[in-house]
Amino acid sequence: MGVEDRDWWKDAQRKRDGADAPRPTRFGRAVDRSAVPTAAEQGLTPGLKWGPLAIVVFWLVIMAAVYGGIKLVMQPRQITVSMAGDMTIPRARDGHFYAPGTIGGQPVVFLVDTGASYVTVSQAFADHAGIHGGSPTRFHTANGVIEGRIVADVPVSLGPASVSGVKVAVGMNGIARDQALLGQSFLSKFQITLTGDEMVLRRP
Repeated sequence: MGVEDRDWWKDAQRKRDGADAPRPTRFGRAVDRSAVPTAAEQGLTPGLKWGPLAIVVFWLVIMAAVYGGIKLVMQPRQITVSMAGDMTIPRARDGHFYAPGTIGGQPVVFLVDTGASYVTVSQAFADHAGIHGGSPTRFHTANGVIEGRIVADVPVSLGPASVSGVKVAVGMNGIARDQALLGQSFLSKFQITLTGDEMVLRRP
């Protein structure tokens, strides 16, 4: 091999080595693309890369369905009214009796409590319904004494039955704004009969 042949061989070798050499990046570092594993080489398919997000979405859907089911179960059932005007309230799954009605014209969900002396609402509901004034009083509860007030002459309705002049207790804690206890200040106007899972209210 002559001198020219050797020079040609060296030039070809340098060109070949330059083609195989890692290309410089914008920061001056050389990146060997052959050394970077692809997603397939890592064993990660597109489905596996999206797997964690799919699991989170799946459980969010399940939780939403459970919450919707609980809301549906706890929703008060409709009151049935007989031809004689008797109102029948079905027992809810939690063992209590719930019924829709109004206090001062504002819609509310009643928890029927035959042991309560008054129809009882929270201060938030009273403010919303415009139930003001009343006589100061104290409520003796399991959590201690609570300051409240008794407001007279408040219209209260349950289903088709409406009673004016009902005494309403305001200020009880632990009651949501759209809920109320239906106590004896309203229930005393009716004869109450419990039959299995039904409560019947009948005008005397």
